[in-house]
Amino acid sequence: MKPFSYLRPRSVAEAVRAGAGHPGARFLGGGTNLVDLMKLGVESPGLLIDVSRLPLDRVTRTDDGGLRIGATVRNSDLAAHPGVRSDYPALSQALLAGASGQLRNTATTGGNLLQRTRCPYFQDVSKPCNKRLPGSGCPAREGAHRDLAVLGHSQDCVATNPSDMAVALAALDATVRLHGPEGERAVPLTGFHRLPGDNPDQDTVIRPGELITEVVLPPRPDGAVSLYRKARDRASYAFALASVAAVLTVRDGRVQHAALAFGGLAHRPWRARAAEDVLRGAPATDETFARAVDAELEAAVPLRDNGFKVTLARNLAIGALAGLTARAAPPR
Repeated sequence: MKPFSYLRPRSVAEAVRAGAGHPGARFLGGGTNLVDLMKLGVESPGLLIDVSRLPLDRVTRTDDGGLRIGATVRNSDLAAHPGVRSDYPALSQALLAGASGQLRNTATTGGNLLQRTRCPYFQDVSKPCNKRLPGSGCPAREGAHRDLAVLGHSQDCVATNPSDMAVALAALDATVRLHGPEGERAVPLTGFHRLPGDNPDQDTVIRPGELITEVVLPPRPDGAVSLYRKARDRASYAFALASVAAVLTVRDGRVQHAALAFGGLAHRPWRARAAEDVLRGAPATDETFARAVDAELEAAVPLRDNGFKVTLARNLAIGALAGLTARAAPPR
C-alpha cells in the first residue's frame, strides 16, 4: 500500500470538514472493502478519516414507527435487531446472506452501501477499466462477464453492484441521510446508486466531502410481508448471480401493495417499477406474477455468457411473490 495519513475525528462536522478539505480522502468504517482495494492498488487515498467511533451506531424508532439506522451500525447487529427481524425481515435475510459472520461483525451500514463492484477487471490494476480509469475501456463486455450486468449497463461498463443489503433497502423504500459541506440532505435509496452511463467511475450521487450518517426506513405497510432470496454459485461467502427483495400486501385475493427489487443484475439495486405497476390491484396468482416479472425483464440486454441470469431472476421473483402470498398477513 502507498503511504497515507490517518485522522480520527471527534464529530461528524470535523469528519466532513476533513473530507471536504482533502480531495481523494476516504471515510473508513469497518474497512472490509476499502482496505482490500488499497492492498490491490485500486484505491490509494492520501487520507483515511476513521468514522467508526462517531456516535452513529444506534438503531432507533422514528416518531411514525419506522427505523433510523446509524451509519456505523454493524451488519451483524442490524440483522439481529428485533425491530428489523419483526418489521423488515427482508433486510435481516439480506444481511445474513451477504458475507461471513466475521465480516458482518465488522462491516457497517454506510460502508455496505459504498462497497464497490467485484468485477475482476476493476480489481486487477494490470487491466483496463473505465470504472477505475475513465476512458481506458471495458474489456468485460467481450471478456469474462458471466457474473455481470444484464440491466442498465452501457458501452462503458457492465459491472454489478455487490450489496445484498442495498437490494432489500431499495424494496423497503429506505432513505439515505447525508451530511456534507453544504449541510444535510436526504436521498431515496433507489436514487443513491447510479447507472454507469458515460461515467461508470461514479458509483453513487454522493458529493465531495459528504458522509452517510444514517439510513431511515418508513413504517412497514399495514399487513405487508417481505423476504429476500439470493442465488449464487456456492451456499456461502459468494456474491449474487441474481437476488430479489419483495414486499407484498394481499387483501381479498388481490395485491394491494407490492415492491420488488433485483440484485446482481445491474450497476445499482434494480427497483422493478414496471413489475409493480402490473402487480398493483391485480389478482395474487402465479399468472399475474409471471406477467409482472416478464414486463420488467423485457428491458434486459444480456451479454454473450450471462443470459441465464434473466431466467434465474425471473424464477426467483415469481417464487418469492408466490411464497409471500401464501403467508400474507390479514389486515390488522
